[in-house]
Parts: sequence; C-alpha cells; structure tokens
Amino acid sequence: MKKSTVLEIICVLLILLFVYTAASKFIHFDNFRTFVVGQTPLLRPFANVMAVVIPSSELIAVALLLVPHLRKWGLYASFTLMATFTLYVLYALYLAPKVPCACGGIIRQMTWKQHLLFNSVFTLSALTGIWLHKQKTVDNSEVRKVQFT
Repeated sequence: MKKSTVLEIICVLLILLFVYTAASKFIHFDNFRTFVVGQTPLLRPFANVMAVVIPSSELIAVALLLVPHLRKWGLYASFTLMATFTLYVLYALYLAPKVPCACGGIIRQMTWKQHLLFNSVFTLSALTGIWLHKQKTVDNSEVRKVQFT
C-alpha cells in the first residue's frame, strides 16, 4: 500500500473519531460537563471551560485535517489530543480512585484497559501520520529538485 494511501486512511480515521466523540460530548453537553468533567478530580476546577475546550479542540483538529495545506498541523493536534487522552486513561487506570470516562458515545462503554489500547493505537496512528506526512513532503521536494535541474 502506498504511503499516501495510508496517510489518507489515518486522517479519515482520526476525523471520524473526533467528529463522533465531539458530537457526542456536545449533544450530551450537560451530562458531559456535570457528570464526567465535573467529577474528574484533575478537571473539576475547570469543568465549565474544559467541557467546551475538549470537544472544540477535537473539531479544530478535524478542520485542520480536512484542509490539505494544514494537514500537518491537524496531525500534530491529533497526536497531542490522543497522547493527552492516553495519559488521562493511564491516570484513571493506575492513580485515580474512581474517575468517569471523559469520552463520548460507545467509546464510554470500554473498560479502562480497552480504552488504553484504543487510545494507544490512535496515538501511534497520529504519530505515524506525522512521519508519513514528513516523508511525503521530503519526496515532493525531491521531485521538485529533479524537475528544476
């Protein structure tokens, strides 16, 4: 499979994930703010702000992934979000007494260990996307150098 195809698949999967989870959080906003973010020890003091910032950040990552010349930044944003969410799951799994899942939709039904695996796969996918995007940029600059000489 070509690198560019793999990159496109990664971007589509990240877009689907973030649209789904952001929509779920906004649709169930009061529940998300009060019973998820509001009951999370690390986020409780910032619950009102974080309830808007988290899904909005996901949608910003989607917008960046959709615009070809901003895709690099979308991949970085996706990696940052997924790495942060993965660290949160590690915190919930190993350090917190009982923390509600701050995710949306059916992903909320996962166990913390399943969630850790899921997030790790998407974090590594975003990192792979960054690498593939860099490779694509290097390959394109090599083609341009050949064309001009």
